[in-house]
Amino acid sequence: MKSTTAPRALSSDSAAAGSTSRSFGSGGGPRRGRAPGIRRQHTVSPWLFAAPGLLIVGTFSLYPFLSTVVNSFTDRRTLIAGSFVGLDNFRELLHDDMFWIGLRNSTLYMLGVVPALVLLPLLLALLVQRQIPGIGFFRSAFYTPVVASIVVVGLIWVWLLDDRGLVNWLLGIVGIDRISFLSDQWLLLLSAMTVTVWKGLGYYMIIYLAALANVPRELHEAASVDGAGAVRRFVTVTVPAVRSTMVLVGALSSVAAFKVFSEVYLLAGPSGGPAGEDTTLVMLVQRMGTGLSGRVGYASALSVVIFVVTVALMLLVLRADRKEDA
Repeated sequence: MKSTTAPRALSSDSAAAGSTSRSFGSGGGPRRGRAPGIRRQHTVSPWLFAAPGLLIVGTFSLYPFLSTVVNSFTDRRTLIAGSFVGLDNFRELLHDDMFWIGLRNSTLYMLGVVPALVLLPLLLALLVQRQIPGIGFFRSAFYTPVVASIVVVGLIWVWLLDDRGLVNWLLGIVGIDRISFLSDQWLLLLSAMTVTVWKGLGYYMIIYLAALANVPRELHEAASVDGAGAVRRFVTVTVPAVRSTMVLVGALSSVAAFKVFSEVYLLAGPSGGPAGEDTTLVMLVQRMGTGLSGRVGYASALSVVIFVVTVALMLLVLRADRKEDA
């Protein structure tokens, strides 16, 4: 008579082994299922770490932006809440001569500054890229205006370009008549452009230095072997290699130049130069939206227009870059 004890024991052992294998993962360790409390912790923890940054952004960026958009449809003043007026502020902008003057000056400022800030820092980066004794001093010297306060920079240039400033004093020594840098409409705008370019050279030079460090040296060596000179290597090797960086610099400098305020304000004063002819859009926002009787609603509408124009500039630059890539 056959005994069934052994098979039953074997089947029990197999069941136990199967149960044990199910309780362990494929790697031999125990399977660690996440409890609901642990899953909630993994979900909430990232938001807790991001909360301070989100709170700062929401308080100082998102809320003011939304408040500006809302105020642009009201007739709010500094001490008066105001009421909803729809698109009246935007219609008034179209008939405001100072708005068109500010738009003209901001556009001319951008067109004058951006090409210089795209090309000159690249040439400067090529110059200081060389590893020669003392080059660190020149890099620091070129970058010093970037870290200097814009107020200090503006006062220095006022001292230089004033009617009784250093530049006119030197011109008088050589017999040249005094030049009204800060009282002539176009010379004042040109002087402010010079300050912007001078202060921004070092900042964009650093960006170009980082891009030039990634350009393979073999490309320049191959171009040299083919008989290309320095200018041809710059056009055929350097410029294509850093084209994306040039687009970035162009986009950043375009937005910054269109929203210029400090340079023109410090050189021209609160009135915006002779008869306000050198007023920019941001200066107009400051003038209309401040003071006890400031037209906050009208200034907000002007701010919205500046925002739309700067976003359009960014989109145009990015689209032009994509077309070139295609």
